[in-house]
Amino acid sequence: MDRSVSGGRGYYYSAAPVGTGMGMGPLAGQLGEWLLRAVQPPAPTPCGSPGGPPITAPRVRMRDGRYLAYEESGVPKESARFKVVFSHGFTGSRLDSLRASPEVAEELGVYMVGFDRAGYGESDPNPGRSVETAAQDMEDLADALGLGNKFHVVGFSLGCHAVWGALRYIPERIAGAAMLAPVVNYWWPGFPAELAAREYGRQERGDQWALRVAHHAPGIIHWWMEQSWLPLPTSTVVVNTTYLPNKRDAEIRRTFTADGTLRKKREMATQQGIQESYYRDMAVMFGKWEFDPMALPEPPCPVHLWQGDEDGLVPVALQRHIAGRLGWVNYHELPGTGHFLSAVPGLGDTVLRTLFG
Repeated sequence: MDRSVSGGRGYYYSAAPVGTGMGMGPLAGQLGEWLLRAVQPPAPTPCGSPGGPPITAPRVRMRDGRYLAYEESGVPKESARFKVVFSHGFTGSRLDSLRASPEVAEELGVYMVGFDRAGYGESDPNPGRSVETAAQDMEDLADALGLGNKFHVVGFSLGCHAVWGALRYIPERIAGAAMLAPVVNYWWPGFPAELAAREYGRQERGDQWALRVAHHAPGIIHWWMEQSWLPLPTSTVVVNTTYLPNKRDAEIRRTFTADGTLRKKREMATQQGIQESYYRDMAVMFGKWEFDPMALPEPPCPVHLWQGDEDGLVPVALQRHIAGRLGWVNYHELPGTGHFLSAVPGLGDTVLRTLFG
């Protein structure tokens, strides 16, 4: 009989006792059990549980009983003309936003709500997290807060997988969508193989290996990322050492490193366990998707995508290909701009005016 250990989608292992006919069966079985225990990620420490971090933010219940923490901004939802659900990026939190000016939000009548994605901050982990459940979480959040039949979705960086998921799984609920520097999956079938391989190969070796493990063996991603003895460098994205060609991006990182902002963001994001935030993010984003975004039909709403041409984390060549394949995507390329688009002066206001002006 097979023995299985499940940590949810992407964290699944199965081992069967192996008999060699030479008396090695029990030893092989014990070795298999040891290997399974070795690669299993530690149990998370949910907020509000015994020994877990405290709950300090407002939270709402999802369809499966989990809770999401959220943060509201803009005008009160009761008087808002437009309602936006914001999906933060890798290492982010519910406190991230478009950084639009209060005056523009007031003028246009925009209510915004950010939330800790599952396993981040104070939102309960989801061992079955996927692109589809990311979209469902936005839908459940909107319903719990009474945002109406339709709402807008905005995603930043890796958090844009939830926006792609919304366009695939709940398009009838989406009034409009915007993605800022959306992270791509190099294995999406719509990419030409040579183009994807070229851009993939431009990453540091540690990043290439981290993504390779996340895609082909997501069940051991936590183990892989925690092995300091491996003769390979670690992911530069996780440790914030990726080469950033854009001067503004590089200066922001230097400043945030010096003043402790990056450390505080990491502590907040991973307080329930890095395996449920960073590493599960990697398994979902770079794993095997159930659909190719470049094969999506035109949704019943406008879709906008902003991308900097000096982005050191997301290849602009791949973003251009996506925009070329999907004629219904309104593509906005920003010259001389990097990945941290929320820090671009006035861009938050531009996004709101583009969506609602």
